[in-house]
Amino acid sequence: MSRSIQYTSSPLLASRTPVWRSKLLVGALALAFFGLAARAAYIQVIANDFFLHQGEARFARTLELPANRGRILDRNGLILASSVPAPSIWAIPEDVNLDKAELAKLAKLLEMSVQDLSKKLEDEDKSFVWLKRQVSEATGKEIAAMALKGVYQRKEYKREYPEGESAVHVVGFTNIEDKGQEGVELSFNKELSGRSGSRRVIKDRLGRVVEDVGEQIPPMEGKDLQLSIDSKMQFFAYQKLRDAVLLNKAKAGSVVVLDAVTGEVLALANYPSYAPDKRQNLTGGQLRNRALTDTFEPGSVMKPFTVGLALETGRVKPSTIIDTAPGTITITGATIRDAHPHGALTVDQVIQVSSNVGTTKIAMQMQPSEMWQAFSSAGFGQKPQIEFPGAVSGKLRPAKTWRPIEQATMSYGYGLSASLFQMARSYTVFSHDGELIPATLLKSNQAAVGVPVFSADTAVKVRNMLKMAAGPGGTAPQAQTIGYSVGGKSGTAYKQVGKGYGSDGNRKYRSWFVGMAPIEQPRVIVAVMIDEPTAGKYYGGAVAGPVFSETVQQTLRLMGVQPDIAVRPMVVTQAEEESF
Repeated sequence: MSRSIQYTSSPLLASRTPVWRSKLLVGALALAFFGLAARAAYIQVIANDFFLHQGEARFARTLELPANRGRILDRNGLILASSVPAPSIWAIPEDVNLDKAELAKLAKLLEMSVQDLSKKLEDEDKSFVWLKRQVSEATGKEIAAMALKGVYQRKEYKREYPEGESAVHVVGFTNIEDKGQEGVELSFNKELSGRSGSRRVIKDRLGRVVEDVGEQIPPMEGKDLQLSIDSKMQFFAYQKLRDAVLLNKAKAGSVVVLDAVTGEVLALANYPSYAPDKRQNLTGGQLRNRALTDTFEPGSVMKPFTVGLALETGRVKPSTIIDTAPGTITITGATIRDAHPHGALTVDQVIQVSSNVGTTKIAMQMQPSEMWQAFSSAGFGQKPQIEFPGAVSGKLRPAKTWRPIEQATMSYGYGLSASLFQMARSYTVFSHDGELIPATLLKSNQAAVGVPVFSADTAVKVRNMLKMAAGPGGTAPQAQTIGYSVGGKSGTAYKQVGKGYGSDGNRKYRSWFVGMAPIEQPRVIVAVMIDEPTAGKYYGGAVAGPVFSETVQQTLRLMGVQPDIAVRPMVVTQAEEESF
């Protein structure tokens, strides 16, 4: 039996505890609590920036409220580009748990294979992955109705282009982020984009909005943009250009239609083209706006400027006789030829039959500096001031570098380069009383103010020559139009093959026609270029002239311009072979 222990009689318990020890213990506990309180106050009141930032980083989000991109309209208010709602589908992979049927249905709605969808959901980033950007609203509603855990939607906008491939080289397109990449979409991206708004929210770990914090900033919608383009004229010009390229088995083609009074671009088309909503596997040839970005030696379409300068300086008159026999002329050892001998020609006839020899003899009466000044004043060698990316300046070398043979060849369009757009604009000199007027892609209701190049009298005389060139006995009777008088100049230029123009067996050509109508009071200027026709014809009048004819007739009819000549059956005479 164990011995009983009396704790109450223990000497330790019987000893008296010092008062200072208990006070010390209470004081230590009070000090500890005070320290914790001070630390809490410091963290929550005084130095809370770090912890607030850490909390926000985990749960607070700033949601972008996208602005609706402005519409692009044609001159009549028809839509060329607009934005439509297009939800984008995203997921938190670690939260997604789909059975086979759900996975197959979702893949079908997203127009992708089950394997591709599974691969996305197995992405290394388990917190976010895009499944598909910008699906249709109908698809978005079907996916929402499935109520799939971990699969969410974000409101976005998709760009649509009703005119498709006919206007894409003017309008351009945007990328998936709704930023302009080409054409007007790029040039006016800032105005069209507007400014996105924002919304500050608290989200839970599943991405659900729990609470709004801070002030919501509403988006500023993009501005609508009205172009000078007429969608009907644009489609018709594109259609006729495409038909001509295919008929002549050509590499490419371009057409530009200008309002001769206001300088507005009514149509600008290129072929080959592409659908703006199907841009996979695009080539540079499809993408670039050839009318503005490609430069060429223009050939005979330059002859009216050489003759116009000679008329302006009084060196010749329309009736002045130029002896072109025997159809050749030699300048510093180089021989310039006509297609066939013409003998004595008036200055009018030099343009009518497109004589290289006649144009050269007229040009050699002038100083290189005079020709350079006239060409430069007509816009050659200068970048067009137009609201479009990629417009090029072409090439016009300083007059002091011209040798005699170069002065001769430049008089009929070799040794300098220009774009089709530059050629179209340069002919406003003849349509607008001798003034070069600015061109614009934006709608304008006012007559353009131009810069004088020639006198109004010279412009009238050259217009009469252009009428002869597009009429019987000229190089482009195929350019005549039912009901309207026309005038213009064809051009057929060799393309460079290596360092030269190739031999007879492998020469390549570029066919042009630039003209205006009605000839007495021009309302439109149309420029056409067909690149590398290979179906047997290559003269500018025969290849580009018919496109001009059909485009002019349709354009003037849509503009409400009354016919200025009697409508009668047309008999197209044999065209004069063009010298080039």
